[in-house]
Amino acid sequence: MAHRMITILGPTASGKTPLAAALAKELGGEIISADSRQVYRRMDIGTGKDLEDYLLPTAHSQQPIAIPYHLIDICEPGTKYNLFQYQQDFYDVYQDIQRRDVQPILCGGTGLYIEAVLKGYHLSPVPQNPALREQLEDKSLEELTRILVELKAQNGSTMHNKTDVDSCQRAIRAIEIETYNLKHPVPRRELPPVDSLIIGVNIDREQRREKITRRLKSRLEDGMIEEVRALLDEGIPADDLIYYGLEYKFVTEYLIGKTSYEEMFQRLEIAIHQFAKRQMTWFRGMERRGFTIHWIDAMRPMDEKVKEIMRLLAKSK
Repeated sequence: MAHRMITILGPTASGKTPLAAALAKELGGEIISADSRQVYRRMDIGTGKDLEDYLLPTAHSQQPIAIPYHLIDICEPGTKYNLFQYQQDFYDVYQDIQRRDVQPILCGGTGLYIEAVLKGYHLSPVPQNPALREQLEDKSLEELTRILVELKAQNGSTMHNKTDVDSCQRAIRAIEIETYNLKHPVPRRELPPVDSLIIGVNIDREQRREKITRRLKSRLEDGMIEEVRALLDEGIPADDLIYYGLEYKFVTEYLIGKTSYEEMFQRLEIAIHQFAKRQMTWFRGMERRGFTIHWIDAMRPMDEKVKEIMRLLAKSK
C-alpha cells in the first residue's frame, strides 16, 4: 500500500527541516528537499542546509540516527538547475521511496517546486534564446518584471513567482521560458499530480524577523563569506553566484568590492525578510488555487507538532 506523502512547507526560518526530520524519525520516513538552492554542492551555509538537522539523538545509543534525505548536493555550483529538472528528479526519488514502502516527506520553501510536483505541471525543457537575451540585457529588473507580467497574462501562467526573480538574470530566464511557451504550447512531458497531506509551519512575523536576523549573524560568523570566497577562487564567475540571489548575491557583491560589509549586511537582511514575505504570499496563493494547508504554530513544542501531524495523517487516510 503506497504511503500518502506529507508535505511540510513554510517561510525561511520557520523550522521546517527539524520538524520534517522529527516526523521522519517517528514514521521511518525519508525527506525529499524542495529547495531550489540546496541542490548545489559546496553552497552549504548560504543555502541553510543545516545538515545536522538530519541527525537525531536516540534513547538507546550514543550514535545519532541519520534521516535519509534526497535532492540536496546533486549538482555543481555555476550550473543552472531548473524546475523541469526538479520535477523529473523529484518523481524518480518519489517512485523509488514508494517502491521501498517508505513514507515520503517533501520539505522546503520553494513554493513553485512544491506546487509543480503536487499539481503535476506539464513542463517542457526550454532552450536558451541568445537573440532574446541580447535584446533584454540592458533592461532594469523593473522593466524585466513588467515584460514578464505581460507575458504571463498572455500565457495564463502561474509558473513564476517573484521569489525566483530577484536578479536580472533570473527575470531574463523567466521571460525566455514564457516566450518559448507562447510559441510551443504542446507539453513534452506529463507527470501525474501527487496526493499529499500539506502542513504549513506558521511563524509570527516578529518572531520570524528576529530569527532571520539572528540566523544571518550566526551564518556570517560560521564562515558564509569564506564559503562564497572559496567558490569564487574555484573559478565560478561572480555573475553566476549573483544569479543564485540572496546570500550569494550580496556576499559576492561585497567580495568583489561593490559594497561595504555594513551595506551588505543591511541589504541582505532586508532581502531575506522580503523573501520570507513572498514565500508566504505564494503559500496563501496555493490555498486560493485549491490546496488545503494545515497550519501549525512554529513555536509549539516539537513533540506536540509531530503528534498533531500524526493525528491529521490518521484522519486523512
